Parts: sequence; structure tokens; C-alpha cells
Amino acid sequence: MQKLSQVEDLPFSKQIAYAIGQFGWSIIVNILGVQLVFFYNPPADAGLPQFLPRFEFLVIITAVVLLTVSGRLFDAITDPLIANMSDRSRNPRGRRIPFMAVGAIPAAVLCVLMFIPVFEAESWMNFGYLVVIQLLFFLFVTMYVTPFFALLPELGHNSTQKLNLSTLISITWALGLMLAAQTAGIGAALESGFGLSTVQGFQVATGILAFFAIILMFVPVVVIDEKRYCESEPSQVPVMEALKTSFRNKNFIAFVFSDFVYFCALTIILTGVLYYATVLLYPENPLEGKQLAGLLMVVMTVTSFAMYPFVNLLARKVGKRILVLGSFAFYAFVFLYIFFMGPMPFSPLIQGLILAVSAALPNAFLGILQNAVLADIAEHDAHKTGIKQEGMYFGARTFMQKFGQTAGLFIFAGLTVFGVDPGEDSGIRYSGVAGMVLCILAVLFFSRYDEKTVLLELKEIEKK
Repeated sequence: MQKLSQVEDLPFSKQIAYAIGQFGWSIIVNILGVQLVFFYNPPADAGLPQFLPRFEFLVIITAVVLLTVSGRLFDAITDPLIANMSDRSRNPRGRRIPFMAVGAIPAAVLCVLMFIPVFEAESWMNFGYLVVIQLLFFLFVTMYVTPFFALLPELGHNSTQKLNLSTLISITWALGLMLAAQTAGIGAALESGFGLSTVQGFQVATGILAFFAIILMFVPVVVIDEKRYCESEPSQVPVMEALKTSFRNKNFIAFVFSDFVYFCALTIILTGVLYYATVLLYPENPLEGKQLAGLLMVVMTVTSFAMYPFVNLLARKVGKRILVLGSFAFYAFVFLYIFFMGPMPFSPLIQGLILAVSAALPNAFLGILQNAVLADIAEHDAHKTGIKQEGMYFGARTFMQKFGQTAGLFIFAGLTVFGVDPGEDSGIRYSGVAGMVLCILAVLFFSRYDEKTVLLELKEIEKK
């Protein structure tokens, strides 16, 4: 094994600056993830028009399904390409930061445009316009996100530092998700305060949050000197060769397929929160349901925050693998619970809080540990081969992650054809069963990760 040269450790203040970047991109990514399907496939009483054409093919394929799938598949393809460009970059500012600087503003602007259809309602012109906007959105998001993640193993110079960075970005990811989940609530406040329509209120709320996201995304770009804190050795490996190398790593295979299944399940529950609150819990009062959905995201985030110190400490004592496996297994029961929501002998508020707290527990563990596990795998490979291609590992991960999100959106949006309205809610309930099955699959995949060998060899290298 080869030992890579030492560089200066990242101060805690700059670790926070790095994590703030994730706060920014988490806002815009989760606005699309949480709100897009609801906005373009709303329940009958949501106060939103039908912007996309009414279309159904093979029962589950609708215009919303085609829209979401097209964007995610394109995003998955661009991930390894941009990852390889970043790995091979010789920019004097570093391999990662320059890409992030280019991607931030266009990604935020395009996020807003995704909710401003410019053609008449139920028009295929709207569909075509939104497909193009979404493709551009994911292109620029990838230019920010993939290099951002590739910085993690380069800024964290040992397992403890990587775990700390993973903890910080898990906090800011959750903050971004929580804020994105308030979009509909902020829009409703703007409606009543300024006399806007439901659509206008939502669009203005999206614009405000996107502007805030731009400021946050530029914090690490301005504050972190990549050359000072990171190894910057451009890779000479072409994109396809680098991608094949990543997928020949048996530990990466175990990780990435479990991660694929996890993000598929996570996308289902994040997309479904508004439906669970408005259709299952408050079928007769959708406004109260929207307010509950925002509250549930806050509770989920705060609960996760409370768990983070415990997760960090427990991971050091018992290892990451067993905690990840346990989290996947617990999540399966959370999804099963969704199937029974509504007619339970508890108030809607209590049922929603049970869901939020229960989902927060595995999210706290998986949000921290998945990034730390991949950073270990990428660093282990760099020491073994002498080739630093962290960008490709994280690009390959996001490549599979986006396919997982695509599959999750496809499953959820497809299931809505079986019922998405109060009293006809079978499609919403079936999403819980689908999530449960996916979490069981994640357990089976991740059980093949050989954490013991990876960490043992990394410790031997650190001693040299």
C-alpha cells in the first residue's frame, strides 16, 4: 500500500463552512423531492390546477412519472461524467471548488423555474418545457453536489475527521430538508398575507428559499482553500475506466446497492409526507394537513439532531456496519406503520408524530454513517492503488443514488393511480408496503460490506 502525503487539518470553523454548503443545496434538491409530485399531481382539494396533461399508460405511467423519471435518469448519467472531470481537473484553485462555484446559481434559479409552468394548463407544451428545465437543473446541481461530496474524504484525513464531517453535513442536510418542507406552509402564509393565489404563494416561497440557498452554497466556495487542506493530484484515468474500477470494489458494491435501495425508500417517504398528512390523517381539512406536514418535518429534524451526538459516539464504539444494518431493519417497520395510518385509535396529530419520531431514528444513523462508510471505502482504495479518484466514488454513488430516487418517485407516482384522494387512498397506503420491502433488501445488500478489513488496513496506514 502507498501512503499519501500529509496536508493541513481543516479547522472546525471551516468544517462548519463546508457543511453550510450542504444546507444550501439540500434546500433546492428537497424542494423538488418533497413538493414536485404534489404540485403537479395534487389531490382534488389542494387548490392547485392540473398543469400537466392527463395521461396514463400501463396503469402506472403518467405525465408526472415521465417528468420525474426523465430528470433523474439524466442526472444519474451526468454524475460519473462530472465526477471524472473533477478528478482530472488541473484548475489552480483545486479540483472541486471551481465546479461548485459554477453550479450554485443556475441550480437555484432552475429550481424556481420548475414551479413556473409557462403554457396553458394540461398542455404537452408545459410537459416539454418542464423536462428541459429539469434536465438543466440536475446538470448544475450535479456540478455542485458531486465535487462537494468528493471533498469529504480529502478534507477528513482520518476516520474520526470523516465521521465528524459526516455528522455536520447530516445536520445541514436535515436543516435543508426541514426548510424545504415548509415551502407549502410559507406559500399559504403569503396567500393570506398578500392576497396571492395558491400557485403564486408557492412560487414566491420557492424563490425566497432558492435565494437563501445560493448564499449558503457559496460559503464553502469562498471560505475553504482547497489547495491548503486537500490532496490535489489529478487522476489520469478516463471516465469509463474509473467507473469500472469503482464497481470492481466488492465493498463499494455492497455499499452502493444498499444505498440505491435506501434512497428509493427515502424518496417514497419524503414524497409521501404531504399525502400522508392531507389524505390519510386530515382528509376533511387539507389546510390543516399541510400545516401538519411542515410540523412533522420539524419534529423529524429536531429528533435527528438530538440523536447525532449519540450516533457519533456509538459508531466509534461498535462500528458503523451493525448500526447501518439495524437502521435499515427498523425503517422497514416504520414503512409498515404507514399502511395502517388514519383509522388507528389515536388522533391524527399523535399518529403523525409517531411517524416523524420513528423515521427520525434511522435517518439520524443513516444520514451520518452512509457518508462516513463511503469516505472510508474511497480512502482505502486510494491508499491501495495510489490513485485518488474520490470524485468518481462519490459520483458513482450519486449515479446509483439518483437511480434509487428515480425508482422511488416512479414507485410512488405509479402507486397514486390506485388512489390518491380521501376515501380512495389505496395508492398512498401501498407506498408503505413498497418502502418496507425496499428496506429489507437494503439489509441484505449491506450485510456484505467487510468493515473490519477496511478499517484495519486504514489504521495500519495511519501508523506509518
